[in-house]
Amino acid sequence: MEQQYYNIGKLVATFGVQGQLILVHALGKKTSLKGLQVIMVELTKNDLIPYFVTETKLKTDTEVYITLEGITTKEMAKKLMPRYVWLKEEDFKKYVAKDGHLSLLGYMVYDNDKMLSTITEVIEQPHQILAKIIYNNNEVLIPIHEAFIIRIDNKAKQVVLNLPEGLLEVYC
Repeated sequence: MEQQYYNIGKLVATFGVQGQLILVHALGKKTSLKGLQVIMVELTKNDLIPYFVTETKLKTDTEVYITLEGITTKEMAKKLMPRYVWLKEEDFKKYVAKDGHLSLLGYMVYDNDKMLSTITEVIEQPHQILAKIIYNNNEVLIPIHEAFIIRIDNKAKQVVLNLPEGLLEVYC
C-alpha cells in the first residue's frame, strides 16, 4: 500500500547560525513535535525528500524550532526555505488536533447526497477555510463554512455540505 503524506505547513526562516529552522504549522494545536523522527520536505512540486529530525522546540502555538540531521549551518538551512513540510499519515494523526481543520484531510466530501471527492489539501485563510478536491479532473476549492456544513462524520471520514448553487460548475 502506498504511503500517504499530509502537508502540515512550511519552513519559513532560519534561527541562529547552526542550521536551525522555523516551521510554521497548521496542526490546530500547540505542539513541539516531540518524538517526530522524519519530515518530508517538498523541494519541487510533488518531490518529497526525507529529512531526519534531531531536535524540536516549541516557539509559539503554530511555530516550532526544528533541527535536521546534516543541516549544520545557516546557509544550508536557507536552501530549505520556503518549502512545504509533509508528514507520514501515522505521524500526522499523532500530532494533528482531532477537531482542527487539517484533521479533515482524507475525508470524503459530499454535496448533500452526491459524493464529490476526497479532501487533498486544507487551506486556511484569514476569514475562511478551503478544502481542495479533484472533481471531474479539475482542482476545486470548497469553502468549509458553518453555513454550508450539514454534518462532519469523523468515524466515516465524511464531510456533508449543502454547497451554493453553481459552485462546482465554475470549475468545470
